[in-house]
Amino acid sequence: MAKRILVCGDSAFMRDTLTQGGYEVVGEVCDGQQAAEQFALLKPDLVLLDLSVPAMDGIQTLKLMRQQDSNACVIVCAAMGQQGLVMEAMKNGAKDFLVKPFLGSRLLDAVNRCLK
Repeated sequence: MAKRILVCGDSAFMRDTLTQGGYEVVGEVCDGQQAAEQFALLKPDLVLLDLSVPAMDGIQTLKLMRQQDSNACVIVCAAMGQQGLVMEAMKNGAKDFLVKPFLGSRLLDAVNRCLK
């Protein structure tokens, strides 16, 4: 059975890459509030979370997900120059990070590592 992934952020590239990699994208959202709500509803195996999302920032979204499930598997995505946000996310339980722009192979490597 394919692992289930929730994508929050630039979803078209990630969705296509994940689907080609054999994963099921169970939800695609564009803001932190929706991500937190869909996380609770869908209970995905992994979340790809852009740290620069509207409605609720990525760090707050990550904290909320980790409160709902302390074992939540979340990979954060950030732009170059957002190292401080990445470090804060890692301190708050993110399993890995991707710096944009990134290749599909890097995305799949990170997902594969987190879902082992």
